[in-house]
Amino acid sequence: MSKPLYVLGTGLSHNGSAVLLKNGSVCVAIEKERITRKKHHGGNDTDAVQYCLDAEGITLADVDLVVQSANFETPDRERFHGKRLFADFPELPLVTISHHLAHAYSAAGTGDFDECVVMVIDGCGSPYEQCIDVSRGTILPENIADLSLRQRWCEKDSFYHFDGQTLTPLLKDFSPIEGDMQQHLKLPTTKHSIGGFYAVVSHYVFGNMDDVGKLMGLAPYGKAPALQLEAFEFIDGSLQVTDNWKTELNRPAADYAAFRKNFQYYADVALWAQQQVEKAVFRCFKDRLTRFPHKNVAYSGGVALNAVANARLLNEGLLEHFYIEPAAGDNGLALGCAYYGWLEVLRKPRVKHNENTCFGKAYSQQEIEKALQQLPGKWNMQILSPEALVQTTAQFLAAGKTIGWFQDHCEFGPRALGHRSILAHPGIKGLGDHINANIKFREDFRPFAPAVLPEFATRYFHSGRKSPYMILVDQTKPEYVEPLQNVTHVNGSARVQTVDHTWNNRFSELIRAFGKETGIYVLLNTSFNKKGMPIVETPEEALALFAESALDVLVLNHIIVRKV
Repeated sequence: MSKPLYVLGTGLSHNGSAVLLKNGSVCVAIEKERITRKKHHGGNDTDAVQYCLDAEGITLADVDLVVQSANFETPDRERFHGKRLFADFPELPLVTISHHLAHAYSAAGTGDFDECVVMVIDGCGSPYEQCIDVSRGTILPENIADLSLRQRWCEKDSFYHFDGQTLTPLLKDFSPIEGDMQQHLKLPTTKHSIGGFYAVVSHYVFGNMDDVGKLMGLAPYGKAPALQLEAFEFIDGSLQVTDNWKTELNRPAADYAAFRKNFQYYADVALWAQQQVEKAVFRCFKDRLTRFPHKNVAYSGGVALNAVANARLLNEGLLEHFYIEPAAGDNGLALGCAYYGWLEVLRKPRVKHNENTCFGKAYSQQEIEKALQQLPGKWNMQILSPEALVQTTAQFLAAGKTIGWFQDHCEFGPRALGHRSILAHPGIKGLGDHINANIKFREDFRPFAPAVLPEFATRYFHSGRKSPYMILVDQTKPEYVEPLQNVTHVNGSARVQTVDHTWNNRFSELIRAFGKETGIYVLLNTSFNKKGMPIVETPEEALALFAESALDVLVLNHIIVRKV
């Protein structure tokens, strides 16, 4: 048997990660934060790379190629915020690619299209002088080469064509790094990017950048947009951020108490910002697709995580076939690096991805039982067959119990999709508030997702479209708002997850069993973590949160743990 061909991708921006391809398919991947327990952790890649090697049972000597990407730098082989593993392997080929190209290959590599266009929109990509994809296509502004000599200009949106093997840039737009904003609106991002705008407003409202996505969850509480100004304008094919709104945002939240005291104001600001982002994303897509029409569109970059803006693109009929890369933020850079290595450097034929996004390592029963020995307090444990486990868990959920659901191979990306989830009944009054307050210890306006079997999606939701990665919103049908009250937002929207049994079988079977118990084929699904904590990775971490919080039941693979 011939030796497998391994390509290692590593992302060293914020939200660092590593991905290992084996013969063109993902065999293991991990976000650095899951290991170090520091949210959005980036920089040095030793922890993430070693995790992947250990999970596959190989060493760097078995790896054929490494491809890396960061943000503003070209990481040195030997040191980057500390010593790197590659320092001891000087013969191992190491290739560096620019930021948006990595994002684009993550979407092209994992998508189902044989041919497509790829959109990348984020807050800030690579500086112009570090981009390796600017020799073809339209570059905006046209005099970027001269401008970049005087000031740093970075990618803000890029549009590519993928022919099944190679990505070709069609149009790339650059922006200077912001330098003249008021202090409370200043962030290390580009002046004219959609992602930068959203981060700035999130920082204004919440006082930090830890969870930019919270702004999307707050927006439905807005009664009317706080501003009547346009944040964006299109000038000669380039989306630009206007200046007139900046002086109007002059009441930044000093702390959480100030945010709560002026909740409606900040909700109205969030509503305004969300509406502006939706319009900006739509205009950007419309312009690029007018220039370069195509029925197949893939999408990546941090802005692609805005589920409301994504749904609008489909609702208004702009797109025919749409794939959004589930790890669309910088955690997906390593994925794109790995696919670039396979497709572009090694020139190997593309291996179709199976839609799965759960790439973490498996944990043995022995490892779980060892972790259980460290659990404080009184509890009991049951080891059940797969069928009995699903049926027993469904009965607990039907009775209103909250479940910590831990299954092998953690998700890669920001959403818990049924391997590291907290689950509950979607319709028992007050249960959602209980989870926010006593299990996740987070703000009460934060919503939960409905996980539904695909064949039942049209029963409960307006479009019922396929949404396996929880990055498209839908509207709950009026007759189901009360039965799904814990997963329907205040404006009737729901960030739906359709659960595919082909790669998420046990979770799919659990929803089916719950449906037979209750008549509702939907579960409340939220990530297995608390505020400020990365999603749990190990059995020990799951047990620690179980012990600390008000979770009623913990399911670790086929073991059920209950407090007594």
